[in-house]
Amino acid sequence: MRDKNLIRSKTLRGGIETLGEAPVVILCRPQMAENVGTAARAMLNFGIYELRLVAPGFGWPNAKALMAASGANEVLNRMEIFPDLPSALHDIHTLYATTARGRDLHKPVLPADTVAEAAHAAIAEGHRVGFLFGAERTGLENDEIALADAILTIPVNPYFPSLNLAQAVLLTSYEWHRRRPKEPIAPAPDRTLPAAKADVHRLHEALMVELDQVDFFKTPERRRTFALTIETMLERRGFTTSEIHLFRGILKELTTARRDKETGNREAGA
Repeated sequence: MRDKNLIRSKTLRGGIETLGEAPVVILCRPQMAENVGTAARAMLNFGIYELRLVAPGFGWPNAKALMAASGANEVLNRMEIFPDLPSALHDIHTLYATTARGRDLHKPVLPADTVAEAAHAAIAEGHRVGFLFGAERTGLENDEIALADAILTIPVNPYFPSLNLAQAVLLTSYEWHRRRPKEPIAPAPDRTLPAAKADVHRLHEALMVELDQVDFFKTPERRRTFALTIETMLERRGFTTSEIHLFRGILKELTTARRDKETGNREAGA
């Protein structure tokens, strides 16, 4: 018998009845359609409905995915496909990246149960939360993880930490569902949403362009290293949308001033 306290459903677009707001599952560069279908099935088992694919290695619609979903068609029917990760994060405020490998990106590493509790609290504050999963063979790249607020880990046998994509989605979704509060979490009275991940990434790209213009990095290797460091710094700051706009405005003014000075120097020397 279902707990009536959990049946606080509301209708989303498409007429889907849900248990309330839930995270977005984002599969980055999935290679096998069957894995997408089984991931959708795992999501629906635990009340998560929104699925996004980034640069999948197969065409869509796909019969293999539909068969593997075993009836979770409503998740696949609402699924969105994006060409790159930043565009898939256009409305995501808080992002957790799943990986079993240690990373030197100076990000918090949290177990799935801790992430689930934090995600519930973030959604209560009005955040759009994303759970990010990498490609089946290679997982997530460092520049993809750099966009996340924290790394989500699933405690498994350290001598064999390999999980397939659907298993990772299922365990993460299970922890989310298991910690679903029986009563809604009361939001703080003064809520300021952080900027969407895509906005932070665009700021990073604009900053990198200007640093390239003044040959800040000197070598390609230094550029790769510093690019990750800078993006991690920006993500850690937790900018609001207005702060991102201010930062972009400052960057634009500095760039214009530099270019005007360079033009003036060239004309004076002519």
